[in-house]
Amino acid sequence: MEYRKIEKSIIKKYRKEIFSKFIRAVYDYELIQDKDVIAVCISGGKDSFLLAKVLEEFQRHGRINFKLKFISMNPGYNDANLEKIKENAKRLNIDLEIFETDIFEIVEKNAEGEPCYLCAKMRRGYLYNKASELGCNKIALGHHFDDVIETTMLNILYSGTYKTMLPKLKSDNFEGIELIRPLYNIDEKHIKAWVNYNDLSFINCGCPLACSINDSKRVKVKEMIENLQKENQYIRKNIFASAFNVNLDNVIGYSKNNKKTSYIDEYN
Repeated sequence: MEYRKIEKSIIKKYRKEIFSKFIRAVYDYELIQDKDVIAVCISGGKDSFLLAKVLEEFQRHGRINFKLKFISMNPGYNDANLEKIKENAKRLNIDLEIFETDIFEIVEKNAEGEPCYLCAKMRRGYLYNKASELGCNKIALGHHFDDVIETTMLNILYSGTYKTMLPKLKSDNFEGIELIRPLYNIDEKHIKAWVNYNDLSFINCGCPLACSINDSKRVKVKEMIENLQKENQYIRKNIFASAFNVNLDNVIGYSKNNKKTSYIDEYN
């Protein structure tokens, strides 16, 4: 069966680039424990479908006893995109539950200037609600290494803050549910290589609004990092490593638990 070949490629051909890095993230950040019930959130793109398959492989071959529930939210995709998601779920042998929302319609009517922010916030709320309904204690998202470093630079350049994308975090609004990012260590180029090797194709954003515009902030930051990487092969790794090496003796200020601290306070 084709899906068996695709699964085998994850643990054989791309073991070093994908599966080993996934395993490392799971254990380094303690993402999965015994008796977890994880809602695997599939947007329809390459990252979330790979996420589903690596979690299946880990469930099959690992030593941790946990359950998976595969969910996909339809925010208002056109018929072609929705059919593509269903086709890929069948091709990859994923038992996918699709549930309906009207997010695109709401965002189009109400968002001015920042539709992506409102869309992401609403998506997260619907996913947490669905996970809670299914009795899950965790939701898994398909963010990868490139998403992490791009988010770090986006916050620096456009928000004036130093924040990164964490491998896991507890929900403020849904008690007992935790968000995890098992693809945290995996480079996007290796995900693309896996896709091409297996002759797969997935939808991109699927959004009819601003997030598909080529000059978006994230696209600009991605291009900036790629250009810097050509000059210095350590750029991407250094951006990632910076979040592990914050020296509080050499920053003007920082915040912890919503309390701001200035170096002047300690200096005096």
